[in-house]
This record gives sequence, structure tokens and C-alpha cells, in this order.
Amino acid sequence: MLPDGGADDEERWLAEGIAGVQQNAFYMHRALDSNNLKDALKYSAQMLSELRTSRLPPHKYYDLYMRAFDELRKLEMFFREETRRGSCSVVDLYELVQHAGNVLPRLYLLCTVGSVYIKSKEAPAKDVLKDLVEMCRGIQHPLRGLFLRSYLSQISRDKLPDIGSEYEGDADSINDAVEFVLQNFIEMNKLWVRMQHQGPVREKEKRGKERNELRDLVGKNLHVLSQIEGVDLDMYKETVLPRILEQVVNCKDDLAQFYLMDCIIQVFPDEYHLQTLETLLSAFPQLQPNVDIKTVLSQLMDRLSSYAATSPEVLPEFLQVEAFAKFSNAIGKVIEAQVDMPVVGAVALYVSLLTFTLRVHPDRLDYVDQVLGACVKKLSGNAKLQDSRATKQIVALLSAPLEKYSNVVTALELSNYPRVMDYLDNSTTKVMALVIIQSIMKNTTCISTSDKIEALFDLIKGLIKNMDGAQDDELDDEDFKEEQNSVARLIHMLHNDDHEEMLKILCTVQKHILQGGPKRLPFTMPSLVFSALKLVRRLQGQDGDVIGEEVPATPKKIFQILHQTIEALSCVPSPELALRLYLQCAEAANDCDLEPVAYEFFTQAFILYEEEITDSKAQITAIHLIIGTLQRMNIFGVENRDTLTHKTTGYSAKLLKKPDQCRAVYACSHLFWTDDQDGTMDGERVLLCLKRALRIANAAQQMANVTRGSSGSVALFIEILNKYLYFFEKGIPEITNTVIQDLIELIRTEKQSENSVADPSTEAFFASTLRYIEFQKQKGGSLGEKYEQIKTT
Repeated sequence: MLPDGGADDEERWLAEGIAGVQQNAFYMHRALDSNNLKDALKYSAQMLSELRTSRLPPHKYYDLYMRAFDELRKLEMFFREETRRGSCSVVDLYELVQHAGNVLPRLYLLCTVGSVYIKSKEAPAKDVLKDLVEMCRGIQHPLRGLFLRSYLSQISRDKLPDIGSEYEGDADSINDAVEFVLQNFIEMNKLWVRMQHQGPVREKEKRGKERNELRDLVGKNLHVLSQIEGVDLDMYKETVLPRILEQVVNCKDDLAQFYLMDCIIQVFPDEYHLQTLETLLSAFPQLQPNVDIKTVLSQLMDRLSSYAATSPEVLPEFLQVEAFAKFSNAIGKVIEAQVDMPVVGAVALYVSLLTFTLRVHPDRLDYVDQVLGACVKKLSGNAKLQDSRATKQIVALLSAPLEKYSNVVTALELSNYPRVMDYLDNSTTKVMALVIIQSIMKNTTCISTSDKIEALFDLIKGLIKNMDGAQDDELDDEDFKEEQNSVARLIHMLHNDDHEEMLKILCTVQKHILQGGPKRLPFTMPSLVFSALKLVRRLQGQDGDVIGEEVPATPKKIFQILHQTIEALSCVPSPELALRLYLQCAEAANDCDLEPVAYEFFTQAFILYEEEITDSKAQITAIHLIIGTLQRMNIFGVENRDTLTHKTTGYSAKLLKKPDQCRAVYACSHLFWTDDQDGTMDGERVLLCLKRALRIANAAQQMANVTRGSSGSVALFIEILNKYLYFFEKGIPEITNTVIQDLIELIRTEKQSENSVADPSTEAFFASTLRYIEFQKQKGGSLGEKYEQIKTT
């Protein structure tokens, strides 16, 4: 083993070695120039003796070796020239160099002359190569032996008796070429592995690093093998691969096994791997437990899947050799053999197998499900995964089918898909659920059966209900909103043109989202309600009775479901949202000519208003929503409509602030005059509402005068004036030009009073209203005539 020495010592030893090489090379060149063979051999041997050092680490020994290598190339040229001129027989030269005093210089010189010997063709290349590879056994020091055999490989690679080569001999010569390279490889690997076991245990890590620097010397032999033209599939299958794998398995060294298996995969053709898959895969379970098998296997599968992708015509061969079954079986054996393999390693293997399957056999869903099932089997007995790396691999495993098929429906057909998801922790389950929803959105996937939706909601259950006692409060508000908005968007993607099936879909969705708890329902419920209302619009006119268990999809049935659903929301409580949804349902019931249903929804809205909505701003918004919805209703009979309008005007007059009361009351005037053919037209009650609004506006002015010492803005009067003008144009008899003129004068009087506060926006509003009156006068026609008697100045 190398002696202990610091970096400075190593630099000094290297400098001394290089100086020795250069000095002897100088004398060698002088001897070559004078054609003095004896001195040339003497100084070349002394030069090569510098390579006998044991003090240098591999990377510095390599520097020294390259200096000597360059000089040996020049020496080889001299030998070739000498033999060409006939000054010296190559056979004699081959014998002569074997008299060098030390074995290492002797073997370097022997290899150099051997190269000339083969090129001269005075002896069969196979005999010379066999002699050289056997002779090199004389060096058993790992470092020196590796570089010597590397030199042998370098000088012989273009002189192998290959098919088509000028050194090709008889029919068996190709076997000799392969045998030479294999033997050199085997010996080099033995030397390389031996390095790990020489020296103290404390330097084991250092030796591992040094060996890693030398691995390409060993791997080059496999590259040479792959370049031999005569190595066809049969020879590779019968001779080359078994011999290499035998050496790989028997060396029992982690680094060597990993590197050499990787080399095999990288240097030999893909079609060879495909046809020898069983032989190659049989070696994996025999490798050492610490070998990173998943990386090598993954590379093999990646190469073969890329091969299939670039050459579609070879796909039948994959089926013929049963590639999937062999990979699946091999992975199972590897996991079984390596009992200490971490979960992340096993899952990574299944990710690679799934990627291979999706690229080579995308039409075989049964293969995909088998991979997922094998993963479930490996994970069985484990609780939720805590290892972040394993979790990441599981997400990759589950995401692969979504990316490949661009259709979640395909993933829903995989029975083992949800079983794999069950091993994810709660946070990752949500991440995966979001990935699934994003896939649906991106590919606009339409999920159209209740069974598939049941399966889908089982997959995304982490988003729609609390898991294993987890609380919503643990989530960031923004993240939670984004999650629930995703679920809401998903509900809109669920569709079926068949009414019966669509009703089943809605019932399935309802069942799941009602488990969401008070924090989720306000996000997800509106989507369900509006999806149901879309179905109602499609079913308008079908008001069949609900009888028996297997009921047809009718508006009545859907409204029953909606009533139950919104009732759950009003208990959350989220009364403002529930009220809006009740009003939406009431409007839909109106369009379906279902008066009792519409009345019931309005009743529920009023109950919510009375009992649940206490905030004054929420009350204002709610009452205006009620007024707007009720104004559009045309289905109610006189009694029901009177009841609802009476309630609405009563609530309007009871708002907390006078200005709010005023605006709500004059808005109620629209409830008594609608433009529909069968609409309500009650001019007296319109006028009554507007007069009541005026009284409230006047009370608001007086209150402002008492509390602030000023009468405040006259904006309310101007707003009421605009309402008068609206109904005046509608032709309500009770709204006369005299009434409007009086109101204009009232506004002017209020503006000119001492307590009035100047407000530019109010002034502009009033001026704009008067300009409108003048515009209508100038416009002429019947409406212009009505306006003629109103004076604006």
C-alpha cells in the first residue's frame, strides 16, 4: 500500500519520478539517434523503472505513466523502423527485451515490441496477445499492474484479430480476440478489487476514492469488447455476457459491481440487452447488499424504453421476450434479496418500472396496475410514510399515469392507485389530490359517471374532509382557500348528458362534500348548487311526482336535494351565502313554474334574514338581493306575492340607518310595477313606497340637523326624484308632472336652506338629472310632451 505522505511529499516524489523519466529518456533518444539498440534498451528500462514506485497516489502515478507512455510510443516507432530495415529481427528483439533486469520494465518493453511483432505479421496476432496477457501476470501490485495492463490494452486494441481486420486469422481468431480482452479485463478487475483490501482499515475511505479514480482503466476493456465487429448477438449471449457477469458477481465488491454493471448497460447495444434480458437481470439479486441496484436497473429500463420510443418497429420484440414480466420478476427478487433496502429504494425501482411500462406498453393498463400492486405489497405493514424521499417517489409513481394518459379516468380504472395513495401522509395526500385536480383542469377531462366520481372523490378525500383527526386550523388560510377553490372548480367539470346519471352524480358529490365540515362548505357548496341548477334548467317543464326509490330526474327531486344541501350550509353557519343560494333556487323554481317550491325557498331566505343575519351591512345587502329576486318572479299568485312583498317592505323600513331604510323602501317600489305581460302593475302602491321613502329621507335630514347642526346632503331626495322619473316614463298615472315639479322645488329649497351642506357630487348629480329632463323635452315625441310641463329653471 502507499506510504503515508502529505501533498508536498507527493509532489516531490512525482517531480523526482518525472526527472528520472526525462533524464533516461534523453539518453535513450541519444542512443536511438546513433542506432545503439543496446543502450536504448538499457536507458528505456531505467526510465520505466520509475514506474515501480509505490509512493504516488493514482492521479499522480497517472501523470508519471503518461510521460513514460509518450516515450514508449517513440521507442515503438524505432523498433518498427529497425525491423523494417532488417537491422534486427523482431523475433530476436522480442527475446532480447526479456533480459531486462526488473520485471515491470521488462513487461512494458515486451508489450511495446509485441505491438511491432503483431504488426509485422511474422506470427499470428492471437499467439502474441496470448503470450503478453499471460506474461503480465508477473505484476501483482494493484496500481502498477492496472497501468501495465491498461498499456497492453491500449497498444493492442487496433491489432486484435477481428473480422475485417488485417490481423484476422482463421475462423476461430475472433474467439481469441474476445478471450484476450476478457482475460485482460478479469485480471484488471482482480487487481482493482484487491486495492480495497490492502492497507489499514482507517484508510478504507481513501482507498475507495483512489479506486474510483482508476475505474475507467477497467471499464475500457468492456468498451473494446463492444467495438469488436465479430461479437455478434450469439457470441455476446453465449460467451461475452456470461463471462463478464461471472466476474462481476464473484468479485463481491460494491464499487466494482456497481460500476461494471453500469458499464455493461452503457457500452453494449440496446438490442443485445433486450435479447439477453433474462441473463442480465439474473445477476442483480446476486450483487452485494450495498450496491445501488436501483440506479443501474433504472438506467437499463430507461435505455430500453428510449430504444422502444425511437424504434417503434422493435416493440413486438419486447412482447416476445416478455420484457415487462422479466423486469418485474427481477425487481421482486432484488427487493427480496436485499432485506435492508430502504423503502425509498424499492419505490424508486417501481417508479422506473412504471416509466418503462408506460413508454413501452402504454396500452397495457393491467401492467401499470401490477406495478402499483407490487408497490402496495412492499409498503404493506408500514404506517403512513414519514421519509420525505420515499414520499417524493410515491408522488412520482402516482403522477406518471396522469402525465402519460392525460386523463384521470384512466387512472380511476387502476384498482391499486388509491391503495398506494393510502400510504401518503396527510399533507402529501393533499398535494397529490391537487395534482389530480390540476390534471383534470389542464386536459378538460369530463368525468361522467357516478361510479368514477365516487372513485375520484376517494382519491381526493384529503381535500374534502379532515383526515385522521387533523384540524383545518393547522392550514395556512391562503393554502386552504386555494385547495377548496380547486375542489369547487372540479365540481363544475362533472357532467353527463343523461339526466338520470347527472342526478346520481350530484347525489354522490353531495354525499362527499357534506362531510367537509363548516370551514369547507362555504367554498364547495355553491358549485354543487349551481351544477344542480344547470340540470334544473335542462329539465324545465318536467314536474313529475316523486314516487318510489328509483325516482326520475325531475326539478322537484333536484329542488329537494338543494333544500337539504343549503340547509346544511345555513347550519354552518354561513347565513349570507345560504340566503343567496335560496334566492337562486327560488328563481330557478320560478322558471320551472313550481310556485310552492319557489315560495318555500323565499320562506327559508326570510327565516335566515330574521334569525341569522344580524350585521347591519349584511342586512342591507340581503334585503336588496331579496328585492331584486322577488321583482323578477312572475309565478306567484296574488296572495303569495302580497305576503312576500309586505314582508320585504317591512324589513326595508326596519333597517338601522335612515338612509339605508330610504334606499331599501324606494327599491321596493319596483315590486309593484313590472314590465312583463302578466306582471304586477299597481301604481298606487308604487307611489306609496316613494312617498314613504320621502318621509324617511326627510326624517334623516332632521336627524342630521339635530345631531350635527346641519341638514346634511340632499342626495336621498335626488335619488328618489330619479325613481319618480323612471316610473313617470313607465306611464304610471299616479306619478304626474306636478308631483315631480313639487319634488324638484323641494330639493332646491333644501339646498338653499341655511343648514344645508354643499356637496359637489350631489350638485353634479342634481344638475345631471335636470339635464336629462331637458334632453327629453328636446327629443320630442310623446315622452317629450309629458316632460314639457316640468320646469327645471
